[in-house]
Amino acid sequence: MSSAVQLIRSADLAAAPYAYAATAPSGSRLIFLAGACPLEDDGSTTAPGDYAAQADRCVETLREALRASGATLTDVISTRVLVASSSQRDLVAAWDVVHAAFGDHDVPSTLLGVTVLGYDHQLVEIEAVAAVAEETR
Repeated sequence: MSSAVQLIRSADLAAAPYAYAATAPSGSRLIFLAGACPLEDDGSTTAPGDYAAQADRCVETLREALRASGATLTDVISTRVLVASSSQRDLVAAWDVVHAAFGDHDVPSTLLGVTVLGYDHQLVEIEAVAAVAEETR
């Protein structure tokens, strides 16, 4: 099944590793996902100190939340990637993992350095919104 999400690019804007905007048709079902955190099944934080490993676990968590909602990564319409660091290198380490996971479906995204996140040793969190076509009845 193809995604309801349409990525929008503009030759009038600087080249970026993501689309500048995205739309979904009227009648799409929107899915607002809680921030995907790098938590193991036992509640512990994945790989303390490792931005890339935490980003990877966040993507896994995001995929599972999407699956439970009847969606996949290609249904995501936007993301916000939060990284607990003031170092651009740390932000890029997390971003590279997220960007690779989305592949050609490079949705509009915001990458933010933040002071702290909610769990002990947490360095990365990914918020997302997805859109899926409503099923015809």
